Amino acid sequence: MFSQTNYSGSSIEQYTMLTKQLDALLDGEKNSIANLSNASALLNQFLERINWVGFYLMEEGELVLGPFQGLPACVRIPVGKGVCGTAVADKKTMLVEDVQAFPGHIACDAASRSEIVIPLMKEDQVIGVLDIDSPELDRFTKEDQQGLEIFVNVLMKHL
Repeated sequence: MFSQTNYSGSSIEQYTMLTKQLDALLDGEKNSIANLSNASALLNQFLERINWVGFYLMEEGELVLGPFQGLPACVRIPVGKGVCGTAVADKKTMLVEDVQAFPGHIACDAASRSEIVIPLMKEDQVIGVLDIDSPELDRFTKEDQQGLEIFVNVLMKHL
């Protein structure tokens, strides 16, 4: 049974605890949709000051909406377009302080002001992305990036 945790300590200590929770939560489950659903719910419970967290999965050469927490979202995103599509094309994390200043930003939610997108990599191929939006400018830090990349690495063991 899952119970909500109060996180304490440094940012890295909190992300370490979160990642341990993720690993335990997904242990033994092989269904990718179930695991992505629980991962998005766990992040939604953990992260403050966000308005959307979820996954887009590669399907027939484009990103397609997967499990998420938040308002309804854009369903399809072409590779190379917006923050998510750029993360796929470049195979790297995109930490965007102000989405309105990002060339070609796709505004699924007008309230979003900053965003972080981490590619989901399997055998050097992007199979999807973790996308997190915030209504605050400059919400995500380098520590968030580091913690979320570790989170995604653990998640990938369960996909």
